[in-house]
Amino acid sequence: MDGMTTAGVRATARIAARLDGRGTTVLPVLESDGPLALRRTRGRGDEARVMLVGAMSGPLGGDRFAVEAGVGACARLHLGSAAATIALPGQSKGEARYDVRIDVAAGGELRWLPEQLISAQGSDLCVSTRVDLAAGARLVFREEQVLGRAGEEPGRLSSRLTVRLDGRTLLDQEVACGPGAPGGWDGPAVLGGHRALGQLVVVRPEFGERTPESRVLGESAALTPLVGPAVLVTALAPDALRLRRVLDEALAALDG
Repeated sequence: MDGMTTAGVRATARIAARLDGRGTTVLPVLESDGPLALRRTRGRGDEARVMLVGAMSGPLGGDRFAVEAGVGACARLHLGSAAATIALPGQSKGEARYDVRIDVAAGGELRWLPEQLISAQGSDLCVSTRVDLAAGARLVFREEQVLGRAGEEPGRLSSRLTVRLDGRTLLDQEVACGPGAPGGWDGPAVLGGHRALGQLVVVRPEFGERTPESRVLGESAALTPLVGPAVLVTALAPDALRLRRVLDEALAALDG
């Protein structure tokens, strides 16, 4: 573990997936750190599957968490989590950070499908995710955020997601919600009173020839082609269960 200071816990978990000589994805690096525990589980076919298991509560105020994942050429990695991540207030009044850095080489594939991030009342969390894909890489990336637990107001949550393919930016967007966020975040032009928001980014080389068309998905979700072989699904819902249902249906349609 990188250490605990008066400002909070610092921890970085690292994963590296590579293809071995038999055509199977292996994990030469699977490095847990403090509250970020990684466990290999049974995968399908030639993929490697990893679960992120929270060994402690958090992130709390002042914590600095990071996950770094690298997928080698033609390797396949599926990452999930055992439970939701809950951002909580801590003894330190400082902002907590959760940084994700992902690199996928040509022909590699990453399915990043963790459980929801819940912003509890009184928390202050900044999430930053950067995904760098080589030409020919594949990605399924799901992000779900829930503003407050049942019956409580949310904490402050800011989140930035950047996806780059072969050095070109496919997506770079930022959202901020909760106390202290720019005005109007909960208004009709943004969340419209919903408390669960999510997005799904799918990058596939075959989308370069035939990209799915823009369309509305249900009452508060939409599929939008990106500039490149990729699509973005954005969704709002009153709760985490209905948000997951919308995103699962969208992914099943894209997979099918």
